[in-house]
Amino acid sequence: MKFPAGRWKRQQMLFHPAPSRAPMRPFAVVVFAWEGDRVLLCDIPGRGWTVPSGRVEPHEDPREAARREAYEEAGATLGCLHELGHFQLCSGGTRRFVASYTTRLVETCCIPEGTESRGCRLATIEELSDLYHLWDPLMERVFPFALEVLELAEGIDES
Repeated sequence: MKFPAGRWKRQQMLFHPAPSRAPMRPFAVVVFAWEGDRVLLCDIPGRGWTVPSGRVEPHEDPREAARREAYEEAGATLGCLHELGHFQLCSGGTRRFVASYTTRLVETCCIPEGTESRGCRLATIEELSDLYHLWDPLMERVFPFALEVLELAEGIDES
């Protein structure tokens, strides 16, 4: 499956679905956490509404970083993380990679004090074009893909 290119700040952004793996350790993670057909969004200063995301700390596994970021930005507990693929950010001759996961949202509680998030909410795919901080043809394709991958994985897990 091919995805259109997008942009993030001054960088070209490409998405490569799993099983494609980044050729080097990802510097960041994003996680698409779903409750039914609604995805978790966090209101981050300077960005606006976005899925939980952030840097992978030197001592962390990307999956641990995804869980930590979801908790820090939304007070969220996540279910089983399913690999969605990775984003590739390109600028000049530099390439950086962002791991992406899709999961079920188990619960949310209070957002921890001292985090950058101003709040969180759930949104349907139809609402995202008016809410999401970076809505473009790439994101328009990635969100439904994330839900589809999760539903397929859950169907396999139940078999």
